[in-house]
Amino acid sequence: MSVLVYVEADHGGFKKNAFESVYYGAQIAKTTGGDVTALVCHDVNDAAVLGEYGATKVIHQKVDNPSDSQVIADVIKQAVDAAGAKHVVLSNTAFGKSLAGRVAVKLNAGLVSGTTTLPEINGDSVTTSKQVFSGKAIAKIAIKGDKKVYSVMGNSLKPEVIGSPVAAEEGSFDVKTSRVKVIERKTVDGTVPLPEAELVVSAGRGMKGPENWGIVDELADVLGATTACSRPVADTGWRPHHEHVGQTGIAIRPNLYIAIGISGAIQHLAGVNNSKTIVVINKDPEAPFFKAADYGIEADLFEVVPKLTEALKKFKAS
Repeated sequence: MSVLVYVEADHGGFKKNAFESVYYGAQIAKTTGGDVTALVCHDVNDAAVLGEYGATKVIHQKVDNPSDSQVIADVIKQAVDAAGAKHVVLSNTAFGKSLAGRVAVKLNAGLVSGTTTLPEINGDSVTTSKQVFSGKAIAKIAIKGDKKVYSVMGNSLKPEVIGSPVAAEEGSFDVKTSRVKVIERKTVDGTVPLPEAELVVSAGRGMKGPENWGIVDELADVLGATTACSRPVADTGWRPHHEHVGQTGIAIRPNLYIAIGISGAIQHLAGVNNSKTIVVINKDPEAPFFKAADYGIEADLFEVVPKLTEALKKFKAS
C-alpha cells in the first residue's frame, strides 16, 4: 500500500519533524510492501534529502501560500489520488494539527492525531497509540476503512538514514487561490524549537527575576540545550511566551529536561512528563516536581546551577 507524507519546511530547509514523518511513512511502507511519496509545498534548497529517510518519490509542488491549510489539504487530496495512497502521514505541529482534520474529511478517512507509535496493520484495520489525559494514560485507537491519516508527535521515534537522495519532481496539481493573506510572519531563529529539542533547560519563579537568567542560559549553552520556562515566568514578561512549556503552553518530549526553581504544578507537569529523563533542582523539599523526577537536587539553585555548569565545562574539556 502506498504512503503519502506531507513534509513541512522552513527557511528553505527541513527540521527534524520532517525526517521523522518520512521515516514513519517508510516504516508503514515496509510493513505493507508499498512505496513512499513525499509532498513538499514550501520552497526548499534540497528536497532530494528526503530520500535518505525512506521517500521513494519526492514531489515539489509550488504553492503561493503554503501556510493556508485549506489550500494544502486540497493539494494533498490530489496527491493521494494520484499516488493511490492508503496511508497519509503528517507532523503533529501547529500547522499539522490544522491540516490533519481537513485532510481526513476530504479523504473520508480515519484519523489518529498525535500518534506516538508505529501502527499495527491487520488488513484494513490499523491500531496505534496516543497519549490522553495530559499524558497520564495511553489510548490504543483502531481505525478502519480504505484510508488512514496519522499526525506524528515529535521525538516519538528516531529517524534513521535508510536510503539515498531522490531527485524531486515538479508537481502539476491544481492549486486553488488562497483566501488567506499573510501580513507578517514572526519566527524564532538560532535555536532548536522546543517541540524538537532533545535537551531542555527550564526555569521558574525560583529565579527571582529576569536579571538572574544568565546562569540558565550559560548551562543551556554548555549542554547545547534549548531554554524554556514555566507559565508564571512568561506571564510576568521575564521570558518570551514561545518558551512557555506546560499544559497551556508547548508540550515537549526531550531526552533530558532540567527544571530549575519550578515547583511542578500539575499544569506544568502535563506538558513535560513525557521527557525521558527529568532532573529537578529546588530548595523546597515539598515541591511536587520531586515526585516526577528521575533525579532531584534539594538545594539553592543559585549555588547548584553555577557548580553544575562548571563541572560540565571541565567534563567536556577533558
